[in-house]
Amino acid sequence: MHPHLIILTGGSRGMGLAIGQQLLQQGHHLLSISRRSSADLAASAHAPGQLTQWEQDLADSGAAAQRLSGWLRGLQAADWAGITLINNAGVIPQIAPLSAVATADLQNALRVGLEAPMALTGAFLAATEDWTIPRKVLNVSSGLGRRPMASQAAYCTAKAGMDAYARCVALEEALKPHGARIVSLAPGVIDTDMQLQLRSADAGDFPDVANFSGMHAGGKLSTPQDAAAKVLAWLDRADFGQNVVADVREP
Repeated sequence: MHPHLIILTGGSRGMGLAIGQQLLQQGHHLLSISRRSSADLAASAHAPGQLTQWEQDLADSGAAAQRLSGWLRGLQAADWAGITLINNAGVIPQIAPLSAVATADLQNALRVGLEAPMALTGAFLAATEDWTIPRKVLNVSSGLGRRPMASQAAYCTAKAGMDAYARCVALEEALKPHGARIVSLAPGVIDTDMQLQLRSADAGDFPDVANFSGMHAGGKLSTPQDAAAKVLAWLDRADFGQNVVADVREP
């Protein structure tokens, strides 16, 4: 049987690393795109050629999309059972009101969190347009894309934009004979470095800091491994794509 090919961004740490490790353990082939390669991810590969790692700054979305497009066009659809793009990478800039966030930090957050997923999705869909095997795009979104939060303007905007473009792409792909399926999925609240940033913020800059500290103290955060398993279970659902904007906590 042919393997599945998965393209994953942000697979060097946190939930992204856990997603990559579980995909490799399941026997899938993986292209991981992150700023740095991961020895922990490499250790999970158990077959020659199963893992490829690119060191790529996703803030340069044009270069990343061009690189992905060229690589995909060198592949043959017949070699794969299916192909999936998982847009997982994201950053939180300075946790502060928008008036206090440096423009460079704002640009980086939106480039990595929204511009890069859109550019990579476009490159992925164009390069595989004629492939008749199952094609999927999974955006790792957030509940913060669906409700506003003070001092999180850039992150909330990136995730809301991710949900919005997924809805548009779903409409476009539905018109094609072998269109891809796309979902923008909120993975729940996870105990990662990003959560540590939030609960360590100054209360004067971040009014919700007590809520995040309370979730951690109350054991309400998922581990990266548990969250990754839920995300991948959603990816395997027979109805994947039926609900374009979804949450792992939904039935």
